[in-house]
Amino acid sequence: MVEVWFIALLLIAFYAYLGYGMLIYLLVKILGKDKMVKSSTYFPSVSLIVPCYNEGKGLREKILNTLELSYPEGLLEIIFICDGSEDGSQTIPLEFPEVKTMYSAERKGKLAAMKRAVRQASGNILVFCDANTRLNKKALEQIVQPYHDRRVGAVSGEKSILSSNQQGAGEKGEGMYWKYESFLKKYDSFLYTLVGAAGELISCRMELFQDLPDNTILDDFMLSMKIAEAGYRVKYVPEAIASEYASANVGEEVKRKIRIAAGGWQSMFRLRKAINPFHDPVLTFQYVSHRVLRWALIPFLLIVLLLLNHYLAIQTQELHWYMILGMQYMFYLWAWWGYRWQYKEVSIKGFFVPYYFTVMNLCAILGFFRWLKGAQPSTWEKAIRIDELSD
Repeated sequence: MVEVWFIALLLIAFYAYLGYGMLIYLLVKILGKDKMVKSSTYFPSVSLIVPCYNEGKGLREKILNTLELSYPEGLLEIIFICDGSEDGSQTIPLEFPEVKTMYSAERKGKLAAMKRAVRQASGNILVFCDANTRLNKKALEQIVQPYHDRRVGAVSGEKSILSSNQQGAGEKGEGMYWKYESFLKKYDSFLYTLVGAAGELISCRMELFQDLPDNTILDDFMLSMKIAEAGYRVKYVPEAIASEYASANVGEEVKRKIRIAAGGWQSMFRLRKAINPFHDPVLTFQYVSHRVLRWALIPFLLIVLLLLNHYLAIQTQELHWYMILGMQYMFYLWAWWGYRWQYKEVSIKGFFVPYYFTVMNLCAILGFFRWLKGAQPSTWEKAIRIDELSD
């Protein structure tokens, strides 16, 4: 019976990280849904909102990047909201007459700033972008195209990890992870809907913007999922690219991942319709497969697999159980090597994936306990990016 449990749990872990990707790829190909309907002449009015907090001199570069975006004249409104900033960067947007600037000395968090900016926005489509990202010139033109289909309620862009001169293990691992995550998002979108959009570049219809509680940790994820729960599609446009550098080091990446994990647990208890297969079975299938398994089950399941493997090897004394146990130890040893060699030149692609995988799942466990204790604030302590080390 223990053998059966071990194999079942191993298959669940495989499904969560690789099997689901293989399954949705096959489903899309079989069903012939690998084309997204777009219109190259559809340009609704857009309000681009950029929440900022102590962005420093990088904010000027962000504004310049924003002003270079291609969009029909008179249809784009740009809002920079710098609530709570104390480093003087809140005055930088005032240098640009093309930009609408909002500022309050009180810091209530990113979501509160977003909601305050939305009340002043006039566009039919709201686009939210992080202050530390850079958009490609045609990002806005691309991200609005799916909206000519009235079933589409929100659209997400592509997150791209920029390379620095000296890549660490976190940066290398995160880059590989996001390539696979982009693949999953692409086929999620083809099949039915995205199950959560990245806040680096997310948009929605003005009338569908959700008045979420201010203590929401993952505002971008919750916004897109609430729209999906309401019966609208959330689509993915990889041609709209938001580029950013990875976290500066292991500590910064851990800080960010723990917060995401805590927000994931908070989200699971708030998304009652998404988890209910009687409400929308396809949404539930995608949400559980892509998100819930990774956030709630796999991190703890990996520990159980290691313990069960020890039990089976000792109890049965069979060679194959020792071989599987040895493979598990080799994987975690590889992760340790990734940590030790994080700034060394390694030519093998994917060398740092075990390291990043292990850190991600460890952070998911720590995030669970942080959420359980209610110790994760909704206000975000910025993770230092690797490009900021030279500032």
